[in-house]
Amino acid sequence: MKLFLTSYLAGTKKLAGKFLSEMKPKEIVFIPTAANVEEYRGYVDEAIAAFQEMGIQLKMLDVEKYESDYLIEVLKECQCLYVSGGNTFYLLQELKRKELCAVITKRVSEGMLYIGESAGAIIVSKDIAYNQIMDDKTVAKELTDYSGLNLFDRCILPHYGEFPFEESAALTLEKYKDSLNLLPINNRQAVIVRGNEYEIREE
Repeated sequence: MKLFLTSYLAGTKKLAGKFLSEMKPKEIVFIPTAANVEEYRGYVDEAIAAFQEMGIQLKMLDVEKYESDYLIEVLKECQCLYVSGGNTFYLLQELKRKELCAVITKRVSEGMLYIGESAGAIIVSKDIAYNQIMDDKTVAKELTDYSGLNLFDRCILPHYGEFPFEESAALTLEKYKDSLNLLPINNRQAVIVRGNEYEIREE
């Protein structure tokens, strides 16, 4: 299992490039779905630009727009999956609605690289409920089960100390520090997970 978890891909693109150089995927399947309900989406364009600078082809795959069968077929062939930032609850709702969580988990166990930015990093935890201070969970009206992909035994807390999330990140840490294994990271840090081990690197 190989995961690259970051708050902000554009702020850690050198680290991401090094991570990707180990396997050199020809194409990345890019899921921008979490940003669909957000007013600001600049980080999606920045991530696209970062991967293009690396010379990697992208296959855009908005989970909201395609049927489950097609999405599953794409993921079965995927060497590297990138899941963008945005609203964590909306993202998980759409993944569950299209029955993709088990597929992603299985593919990661088979060696597919996973890169998650912000919301995409949070969903690898066992449960995403802790992120309700930072994200509005009411936009995901169909989501009643907050269980995540359960790929990592820590809970990523992105944008720690970063505008405009200083307060929500600090409140999240204060509320859950004694009950969850929170891992706060800023916009220049990435958590790299290999099997049962992880390290935090900073760009």
